[in-house]
Amino acid sequence: MPQVTDDELKRALREHAYLEGDFVLRSGKRSRYYLDKYRFETRPDLLAALGESIATAVREHAARTDRLAGPELGAVALAAAGSLASGLPFLIVRKAAKEYGTAKRVEGMYAEGDRICVVEDVVTSGGALLESVEALREAGLVVETAVCVVDREEGGGEALAGAGVALWPIFTAAELLEKPKDPAKPHG
Repeated sequence: MPQVTDDELKRALREHAYLEGDFVLRSGKRSRYYLDKYRFETRPDLLAALGESIATAVREHAARTDRLAGPELGAVALAAAGSLASGLPFLIVRKAAKEYGTAKRVEGMYAEGDRICVVEDVVTSGGALLESVEALREAGLVVETAVCVVDREEGGGEALAGAGVALWPIFTAAELLEKPKDPAKPHG
C-alpha cells in the first residue's frame, strides 16, 4: 500500500467525513459542522493510513506504551488499525461492564501497571475519553497519553491535561478545515 502524506490524509478526511449543517454533538454543544467518524473508520484506505499515523504518534509521544485502548464503539477500529501498524496489543473499553460472561468493562489481556495510550476518533470536550481513562485506571492501568484523529479544540485537551493525560491529535480542527492552497495562485 502506498504511503499517504498528511496533506493527502487531511484532504481525504475532509472529503469523506466533513458535513455542514446544524448538529448536536455528544457534549451537548451545537456545531455548524460535523466530522462523521464512521465515514473514515469504515474505509480500509483511510483506516490503514490512520493506523500508520496513530502508530507514528505513539512512537513519538508515548514510546513506553505497552498497549493501546479504544473506547467502544467508534475508536475500536482505530485502536485495531493502530495495533496492526505498531505491533502493540490493544484493549477495548466498554461504556459499561457487560452483565454476562466475564462482566468486564476493559476487554483484552493486560497486567496491572501496563502503560496505556488511549486512541480516540474526535475529541470535543473530552468527556467520553475521560470516562475511558477512569475505567482503565480503575483496572490498575497507567494512562498518561491519548492520541486522537481530530481535536476540535473545544476544551478536550485541557480537560484531559487536568486529569494528567496529554492529548496528541493527528489533526486539529483548524488544520483539518483550513482551505488548501491553490498552487496556481501566488502566496502572500
